[in-house]
Formats: sequence, structure tokens, C-alpha cells
Amino acid sequence: MANPWEAEFIVDCELAVQLIESQFPEIDPVETKKIGEGFDNTIYRVNEEYLFRFPRREIAVPLIETEAAILPRLNSIAPLNIPAPLFYGKPGSHYPWPFLGYKYVKGSVPTDLSKINGEDSARLLGRMLTKIHQFSIGEAVELGVPYDTLYRVDIEKRKDKMIENMEMLMDSGCVKWEEKWRKFTDSLQHIDYDSPKTLCHGDLHIRNILVDEKHTISGIIDWGDVHIGNPAVDLSIVYSLLPKESRGFFFQEYGEVEENILQLARFKAVYTAAVLAVYGIDKKDTFLVSASIQSLKRSLD
Repeated sequence: MANPWEAEFIVDCELAVQLIESQFPEIDPVETKKIGEGFDNTIYRVNEEYLFRFPRREIAVPLIETEAAILPRLNSIAPLNIPAPLFYGKPGSHYPWPFLGYKYVKGSVPTDLSKINGEDSARLLGRMLTKIHQFSIGEAVELGVPYDTLYRVDIEKRKDKMIENMEMLMDSGCVKWEEKWRKFTDSLQHIDYDSPKTLCHGDLHIRNILVDEKHTISGIIDWGDVHIGNPAVDLSIVYSLLPKESRGFFFQEYGEVEENILQLARFKAVYTAAVLAVYGIDKKDTFLVSASIQSLKRSLD
């Protein structure tokens, strides 16, 4: 069975230059540098000031279209840096899907979570998610934001896959705290997730967080999974990124959260960190594997 991150179409550097120069002559000549790839997009930095994302799978096309619609509005209220779409690429004979170009957001993804500036990051994250989760659902629907159809915090639907990934990590020797993991798994039971509903980033994990030179959170990227769903989807970042002693600062900014939502958030944190670790092993990305294992351990604490 193919991995869910296997690409259907990869835009290489030469094609990226061709597509950008042909559609956006105002930034010609184009110099590109590949800076990453995810499940859905291949990513290039362009002329040091822009970032272009090209879908790798057809399933990612509506995601990038939704992102293009919602991000300009979110930019007006976000207390952290987020991408602002500037260039809307169209499909053509050389590439079948739309693509987006943004103003480059400075920062780096965290690789050593022990360096995270806990209190400042927690407070900034709390303010950010307050703004996002209080965004009008009616306005989001008008902008084309979908409701969650992927059961992102459905424990019954996702528990088996989480266990499969964790077994793989334990077999590989990456995870050595089996007792803690078993205790967490045994505690899981179904939790209703139909309400409440908020606007959600949808894929808020350590690869989509940017930090500055002081290791304080400075931005959030990759909004392709933005949707209307349970806020636990985003609150998972509290467990997967922040040290335990700093989480209280987040809730001072964000407000009180019901216990069942916190349990769903922790489940999502563990699930996503395990997926990222397995993905990192498959891609032979040692930095991602290391950061994901740190995130996984932090989520289980």
C-alpha cells in the first residue's frame, strides 16, 4: 500500500522557474531554491523574498484554493506572521493544477524543542488561536472553508493507525518508553467531537510552526488544511510543542477549555507526532525524526 505522502506530480526546480517566469514576468529573472516538501506540496524559495507552493497530489488542489481565499482575511487579524498570497498560478499544459506564491515568512522550524521559549511562545500561541477560533464561521463558509470531513479527532477511526505507527517506531528503536505509551493507549475511549465548532488551522504541528532566533514562536505556515471543526485539532499544539510547565500560560491567554476537548487535543498531538516520525524515517530526514520523537514524548507527558 502506498504511503499517503507519495506524490502524483513533482515540480522540479527547472519547471518551477518556467511556470513562475511565464505567469509572473514582474519577478523575472527567477532564482529558486527548494526548501522543503510535505504530504501535499513542493516548496521553493524564490528570489529570497517569495515562497511558492506547488501541489504534489490532486487532492491538495482544493486545499490551496481555500487557503488563497481565507489567508488575506486572516492576515488582518493574526498576531503572528502567516503567509500572504501574492501570486495565483494557473494550470496549463506543463502543470495541471493551480499554485500559490507568497511573501516569504521569516523564521525556522524548531528542531530542538528543549530550546523553545516556553512562556512567550505559549502566550503568543494563545492569542493567535483565540483570534482564529473566534473567527466568524459564517464568514469562513462564505470564503469557501469546508467543514471537517476527515474525522481528525475521531479516536475510534484513528486509534488503530496510531497504534500501528507507534509499533513501527518501537520496533525501529526510536521510541523506548513503552510503558508510558501503553498507559496512554489503554486510557483512550470514544469522546464525542461534534461540538463545539470553530475555524481551525487544521494541521498545527511542529513542521508548520516558525520560531525566531530566540526560539520564540513567530509564525504559522501551511494553511492548506484550514476547515471548520473541533478546536482540539489546533489545541494539540499545546501538547506537542510546549513544555508541560509552560502550558498554563497558553490557557491564561486562550481561556478555559473543557476536559474532553483537552483529551481529544492530546490524542491528536500523539497521533500526528507519530505520523511525522514515521514519515521522517521513510524520507531519511534525521532532523524531522528527532524533532517528532521529542514532540511525541512531550505529548505523552
